[in-house]
Amino acid sequence: MAGHRHRGSRGAGAGRADRPALSEVDQQPVSAPLRRLGASLLALGRIRLELFAIEVQEEKDRVASLLLWAVLAALLVGFGMLMAVLLITVALWDTHRLLALALATVILVGAAVVAVLKVRRLVSLPATLFQASIAELREDGAALRREPGP
Repeated sequence: MAGHRHRGSRGAGAGRADRPALSEVDQQPVSAPLRRLGASLLALGRIRLELFAIEVQEEKDRVASLLLWAVLAALLVGFGMLMAVLLITVALWDTHRLLALALATVILVGAAVVAVLKVRRLVSLPATLFQASIAELREDGAALRREPGP
């Protein structure tokens, strides 16, 4: 019976050289998912950063265009109003030139007050800059908090 004790084996140490050590088996499965998780987080961060950069560029372009058109509109409106005041004043020069100038002044000051109120309202509106990035980051956080499916 003593001869049957190691049946099917080639000795006490046989077969162990082709198997990795227990510490290698434990580390290999843990490090691979951690590496994949790190790569996924890095890719997610890169995508969010790219979205952030795109939003910054779009906002910069929008503000530059808005400023250009606002300045152009203000100049054209100003010149138009100046010409209207001159036209009214010249037309009423012989009879009511002071009334024409006073009326033009009231109209121009009233238009300036309306413009200032509009600017104040626009400045008080909440900014929409980076709203897409913030929404995506919220979705990412919610997805990470969810339990994994079956």
